[in-house]
Amino acid sequence: MSWAYLFLAGCLEIGWPLGFKLSQNEGARLPGLVLAVLCMALSGLFLWLAQREIPIGTAYAVWTGIGAAGTFFIGVWFFGDPASLGRYLGAALIVAGVITLKLAH
Repeated sequence: MSWAYLFLAGCLEIGWPLGFKLSQNEGARLPGLVLAVLCMALSGLFLWLAQREIPIGTAYAVWTGIGAAGTFFIGVWFFGDPASLGRYLGAALIVAGVITLKLAH
């Protein structure tokens, strides 16, 4: 169950930068900020729950890895952020690192 909490925490970690990005549009300022704060709080809660059974270093690396790679892909796919082979390779290395930490646990 702790790995499910950690995966959920990582997915919610994507929500707060997304909320900040959405809040840059004047019409979505408040909803974007509410999304960001809600995702921060829930992400922290699920990370806390996951750390009851997962070592702190592993949990933190997986949490931030999911958040970083997920936010990168959201930016490229939905916001027109720059995409290049090098950037995709970097995101793939983050995902590979997260998988390696999970398998080595």
